[in-house]
Amino acid sequence: MDERFAQGDSLLHRRDPKAKIIAAMALVSVAAVSDSFIVATTSLVLGMTLLFLTKLPLQPVLKRLLAINSFTLFLWLTLPLTYGGSKFVAIGPLPVSIEGLHIAALITLKTNAIVLTIIALLGTSKIANLGHALETLHFPEKLCFILLFSYRYVFIIYQEYRRLVRAAQMRCFVPTTTIHTYRTFGYLFGMTLVQSWNRATRVHRAMILRGFDGHLIPLSQSRYTTKDTVFLSTMLSLTAILALLNFL
Repeated sequence: MDERFAQGDSLLHRRDPKAKIIAAMALVSVAAVSDSFIVATTSLVLGMTLLFLTKLPLQPVLKRLLAINSFTLFLWLTLPLTYGGSKFVAIGPLPVSIEGLHIAALITLKTNAIVLTIIALLGTSKIANLGHALETLHFPEKLCFILLFSYRYVFIIYQEYRRLVRAAQMRCFVPTTTIHTYRTFGYLFGMTLVQSWNRATRVHRAMILRGFDGHLIPLSQSRYTTKDTVFLSTMLSLTAILALLNFL
């Protein structure tokens, strides 16, 4: 919500969002479809290098990695026992397969590589700048508009929800595991949707009165420079090397 990763003046913060979007799409695509440990490991090292260039605080990055790896932990607990293949070792009556360990390790490497790459390349730009950059790259205008509009009003919806929660707390509401608590939260979510719908109607009318034609005009325009071209060329070259490694 606070876009803390977008606040900075590092090498990647100064790059044009369009160049970073193209580089991120290329790197993530190669890392996602590859089945090579060399490519997955190299992608992870590249993601860590990009993260180092951003000079981001380490603690919030580690929190996000911890959240992601909490899902990969379940893969380590299930895939070696259920994937099948050659037995590596047995835990009681349960055989642990080599193929299951291989797949779990590969997914873990690829997941962390993709997350680090996205944080370093896309997290260092504001959502509004990314939305306008996607529109400049000729992505569907409606999807770009939905992204920008959702980004603008998700804060309003969150503030409305917090207002309703404070109102319930002032009436001595204390959440517990009871039917009354579940019913109260249901009312809170329902009222949030109703208030959001009413706010959307008022905003739509106001925008029409101001001549809205379906296109959001950015308040600031980023300039694509020669440095952005050099950065994009370097990233695409590294991506081509990773793709080549997948076939060697």
